[in-house]
Amino acid sequence: MTESSERAELLWQPSAERVAAAAVTRYRAWLAAERGVHAVDYARLWEWSTTEPEAFWASLCDWFDLDLGDREVVLADRTMPGARWFPNARLNYAQQVLRHAEDGDPERPAIVHLDEELTPREISWVELRRQVASCAATLRELGVRPGDRVAAYVPNTPHAVIGLLACASIGAVWSACAPDFGARSVLDRFQQIEPVVLLAVDGYRYGGKEVRRADVVAELREGLPTVRHVLHVPLLDEPTPDGVLPWAEVIGRDLPDDGLDFASVGFDHPLWILYSSGTTGLPKAIVQGHGGIVLEHLKQAAFQLDLGPNDRFFWYTSTGWMMWNMLVGGLLAGSTIVLYDGSPGYPGPEAQWTVVERAEVTWFGTSAAYVMACRKKGLTPRASHDLSRVRALGTTGSPLPPDGFRWVYDAVGADMWLASVSGGTDVCSAFVGGSPDLPVYLGEIQCRALGCAIEAWDEQGRPVVDEVGELVITQPMPSMPIHFWNDPDDARYRASYFDTYPGVWRHGDWITLTERGTVVVHGRSDSTLNRQGVRMGSSDIYEAVERLPEVRESLVVGLELPDGGYWMPLFVVPAPGHTLDEALQARIRAVIREEVSPRHVPDEIIAAPGVPHTLTGKRIEIPVKKLLQGRALEDAVNPGSVDDLDVLRFYAEVGRSRARAQESRQADKPADKPEDRPADK
Repeated sequence: MTESSERAELLWQPSAERVAAAAVTRYRAWLAAERGVHAVDYARLWEWSTTEPEAFWASLCDWFDLDLGDREVVLADRTMPGARWFPNARLNYAQQVLRHAEDGDPERPAIVHLDEELTPREISWVELRRQVASCAATLRELGVRPGDRVAAYVPNTPHAVIGLLACASIGAVWSACAPDFGARSVLDRFQQIEPVVLLAVDGYRYGGKEVRRADVVAELREGLPTVRHVLHVPLLDEPTPDGVLPWAEVIGRDLPDDGLDFASVGFDHPLWILYSSGTTGLPKAIVQGHGGIVLEHLKQAAFQLDLGPNDRFFWYTSTGWMMWNMLVGGLLAGSTIVLYDGSPGYPGPEAQWTVVERAEVTWFGTSAAYVMACRKKGLTPRASHDLSRVRALGTTGSPLPPDGFRWVYDAVGADMWLASVSGGTDVCSAFVGGSPDLPVYLGEIQCRALGCAIEAWDEQGRPVVDEVGELVITQPMPSMPIHFWNDPDDARYRASYFDTYPGVWRHGDWITLTERGTVVVHGRSDSTLNRQGVRMGSSDIYEAVERLPEVRESLVVGLELPDGGYWMPLFVVPAPGHTLDEALQARIRAVIREEVSPRHVPDEIIAAPGVPHTLTGKRIEIPVKKLLQGRALEDAVNPGSVDDLDVLRFYAEVGRSRARAQESRQADKPADKPEDRPADK
């Protein structure tokens, strides 16, 4: 037994009844009976799914009763990038979702949605299908054809789900940004894909305030010359502008036989375009296909989350995060999805728990940051809310520290399946996460997801166990990007994932794989900013801040803290003749809030003597992040690659000062006593 095994603390063990009822257990039995594959436990099932990927993914087509037409060829080419899955298959994402409108009771809810008034409202499966049909007919009438892009500037409301399904049904390509993104950030994304239709909201409510977006939408219309039509969603009851189609007309048609005519598209036909954070330039426009997403999200929903028709699935998210797409994927499993459009902390820090209670949620997903915030505020949701229906709690967005694991079992429920997950926008899924038949250990993710050939590699590219390494994927997954939009010869795609280890996907996370098959994620190995689960590139912030005449240059980094928190300082070099006084700090915060995102207002704004660069003039972010985490200068950067070492020494001193302050706080902090932990009820 290794040292890590001896240290592992078991927090939860699924009951025999829960294991027997799990879809993944029934799937293993089916494999043995129908395929002769005897995977006696999850570890052996994972091994088979990654060493025999053709057999695994083909089996899912039968298990989920997917009609793909010709699926004799499963994996025509396994080269990464460029793997070709089911080259002769035909399907449609929206058709796979809306077939559940014909299962069981069509009046059961497909969507439950709430805003900050916290009053649940329902849309049935049959009504969802009707509204999607009407929206699809409208788009067709406006001239939208397969392959055309539809851009959406909308919050997490049913309008977004209906728009996505309508686009998918006709073979158009969906792409969304949340309305808390400023005009420049949105244009950096949408201008790349040249949309023909813009679905836009007039504003939204957040933290008890109305945020009007008519001016931003006007900027978007001006900056997107390819847009021929605008669909207006009046959440704040703004009048519909001239020449714009109101949402009531978009979904108000009564069509004979519901009018839905699903386009049969190829497995790799583009479904949607997601975006990277844009750390080193324009955000990458990541294209994913109908087939890959259908298979991946069905697998995730059924096996890793154990979702089914009796579940109400809620994940706190915005449309600007891939978890929104994963949440909508719950519809593929026939589950009811719960949408919440509002602040996680309004009218109080317990807001998400109120959503869970009032919407009768059975599967609740949130950010690790929210869990830690609840813990720090001393909340005990199991005492303040009726959580009797909740059988699983998921976290993502950043690693959940051990204190967060303990808080869940102390304050939420002793018999709670805690499924911490980690993945990426790049595949719109989780690489590592939960399984209902496995135990939960303190601070550890339960397993590698089925079909995800995950390894931890050291600096020499060798697999390691019980050591920190780079997260790599050694076999293709169907939901990997088809390509990046407007990326000739896949040059940017290759550079993003395959430059370090040719033919092997390097994701940019530090992980530890334990000998038990569990996973610990230590955070990003690159400089992506990640606030409340929403990724953002530093370039968006630089563009906004450095338009101010008082600012010469700036540098922003985000640090995952040992206690589960997240510290995002912005270093500012004032322009000659200016100082970083309170007035300038207020202007900087305001411009980031208004033009980039209110979630990415920095925690601190610090005056700096300069910003370090490479010899070719690129800002250095990752070495600064290492210095702020306490690394020595000689360990953080190659001195020969930096234009001014004295500037880096300033950041090293900031890191040392923070480390000294942390040590002082720890020394003054009284030790926790076992009797201080609340007892289970």
